[in-house]
Amino acid sequence: MQLKELVRTDICLEPARLAGALARSAKILAFVCFTAVAAQLAVPLPFTPVPVTMQTLFVVLAGLTLGARDGFYALLAYLGLGLAGAPVFAGFGFGAGAFLGPTGGYLVSFPAGALVSGYLFREFGGSRFAAFFASLCGMALMLGGGAAYLSFVGGFPFAQTASLAILPFAAGETAKAVIAAFLSKRGV
Repeated sequence: MQLKELVRTDICLEPARLAGALARSAKILAFVCFTAVAAQLAVPLPFTPVPVTMQTLFVVLAGLTLGARDGFYALLAYLGLGLAGAPVFAGFGFGAGAFLGPTGGYLVSFPAGALVSGYLFREFGGSRFAAFFASLCGMALMLGGGAAYLSFVGGFPFAQTASLAILPFAAGETAKAVIAAFLSKRGV
């Protein structure tokens, strides 16, 4: 066997492809960091175990800015980082306990929220209205995931849990959707 046959040049990255991969990775990492910082901007509410945070804004922005696939990857990396022990969740939380607590359903829904937001944004043409609509859909998915989880672990009917897990956040999530639409990269 010749040396030429041992070295596969087709799997080596050319400098341009490597630069593109590094830029893509840096953008994903940036949204992991943005989401971690936004988690610390938490306001506890006296009537629900779930605090108000800015995380969901950056979840949908990841989808709008990076696209569905890379937004999904960014939030998956964020969850993995927290699960591995980095204090990236609200109140500098981390580990499996964060997934088992009252915010677990919201956290697990983050990658899907970014995926849906990014997909709908692209499918509906990338306008500001598309960004608003896509953001609302992503946020509704996250709120629904959080409420479903709280209903499951609390043993309460979903309608009762929604009053603690969705309604207190609806106005804020709508405002965040407006902000996301304004900040979206292709808004017109």
